[in-house]
Amino acid sequence: MPYIGNTAANRFVASKAASVFSGDGSTTAFTLDHGVGSDEDILVSVDGVIQEPSVAYSVSGTTLTFTAAPSSNSGNNIFVYYLFRTVGTVSHPSSNALEATSGTFSGNLDVTGTTTLSTKLATTNLGAGAVLQVVQQVYSTPTVNINSTSYTATGLTKSITPTSTSSKILVMVNASADAFQYGDSGYSVFFEIKRGSTQIAEKTANAYADQSPNGYYAIPVDGTMIFLDSPNTTSATTYTINGKVSNASNSMTLRISVSSADSTLTLMEIAG
Repeated sequence: MPYIGNTAANRFVASKAASVFSGDGSTTAFTLDHGVGSDEDILVSVDGVIQEPSVAYSVSGTTLTFTAAPSSNSGNNIFVYYLFRTVGTVSHPSSNALEATSGTFSGNLDVTGTTTLSTKLATTNLGAGAVLQVVQQVYSTPTVNINSTSYTATGLTKSITPTSTSSKILVMVNASADAFQYGDSGYSVFFEIKRGSTQIAEKTANAYADQSPNGYYAIPVDGTMIFLDSPNTTSATTYTINGKVSNASNSMTLRISVSSADSTLTLMEIAG
């Protein structure tokens, strides 16, 4: 009848109870008749003196290694008595799938194929530079008209709650904007990013009509800003985008989301 499973070691062979060796004063390694799993699985005697496991000797599989070479007294002066033996090993077939409810790895886990996770990795296990979360506000209507030399809300504001005090927040602004002004006024518009009540970034965007001084013109304005902030908090943090003009008395107006064009504020938490 064929045997099912791994072949049993020493299946029909009587195992030796002891092994004997002769020391020569220089050799420290000896080959055992049976493999053992630990130093305590054998009892070792040299010249009639019992040796202390893991101190006087160590064992790995079938190799017995002494800390110091046994003496060269005549005859067999080394006796090894087997208390426990490794009679066989079982390994998982490399071509078969492995399933388990849990597992602990003390070393590196190397994966050469595709990894599929049914749950997310904990954010605390992600390395520096990893994106932990992204939030966004899209503003399109109504159009915001700013005709003030003081910073005024553009309609773009968003809150994010960092998961760690070491996290950084990447603030990305894309305001669809133009400057509606009279003639060649030669003035500028400005944007700022505020974290709470603190200004953390500012940008100047020139808006020169360069046209006949007899009419109103809408001049496109670059409303993009990118800033990497370090809020150093795990509390909800609000970022706000404001705008202003350099001269409100010259009929200059900064317009945000004209004709319902989308303006966006994106906040991205980056692991520190």
